[in-house]
Amino acid sequence: MIIDTHTHLDRGEYKADLEDTIARAKAANVGAFVIPGADPRDLARAQSIAQRYENIYFAVGAHPYDVDFFDEAAMSAFLEDPKCVAIGECGLDYFRLPKDPVEAAAIKAKQKSVFERQIGIANERDLPLIVHIRDAASDALSLLEATRTIGVLHCFSGERLLTPLAKRGYYFGIGGALTFANAQNLRDCVADLPLENIVLETDAPFLAPTPHRGKRNESAYLPLVAAKLAEIKSESIETVIEKTTQNAIKLFHLPPLPRKR
Repeated sequence: MIIDTHTHLDRGEYKADLEDTIARAKAANVGAFVIPGADPRDLARAQSIAQRYENIYFAVGAHPYDVDFFDEAAMSAFLEDPKCVAIGECGLDYFRLPKDPVEAAAIKAKQKSVFERQIGIANERDLPLIVHIRDAASDALSLLEATRTIGVLHCFSGERLLTPLAKRGYYFGIGGALTFANAQNLRDCVADLPLENIVLETDAPFLAPTPHRGKRNESAYLPLVAAKLAEIKSESIETVIEKTTQNAIKLFHLPPLPRKR
């Protein structure tokens, strides 16, 4: 069975049909899910969903766009929950920086500070990181190389500057973008990455794979990503699913999944 290592089931897009969304995923051979923390104000809902379903887990963190809501004291109680399996998604995102250099520098400094603290929490708690990096590869790499903690580079876009992290044990989260017509650079990069360093994700409700691009994404579409990855790697889809699932289990210390009958 497949593990969706990054799906935002706590978002409002799934409020009306969460049960059906999970059922469709399970019918598509997706057997476990990790809800990342993005906006700390939504952590209670993520935790509630994880506690309600046996094979749903959650992470605690603040997305780079939500660093103003980072509150380590408030996060502490969530970190004690056994269903919490990671810190993140956290990281750096310089895509929407203001043009004013002083304002941009201040935002970068705040993001770096909060990211560094979340790396520190991961070290202290012996938890993996779920890392978001966009247009900030150099700064993120310098911070990650300075720590012993490993994790997953969520929504990996094909930035080759980051691929040496594979040798340090990092995983690369591959999702629907792999199927996009304009993502040849990503496909070329993924072709060179060891399958032992890849996990599957949706980033749902975002980045639905072809032929669902532009629609709400969900875990039931993840076999399309597995199929494209199998094609790129010249492997069977069964091998890709088995290996990426074992990678996710190892990374997040999850219990084994039952095989699909």
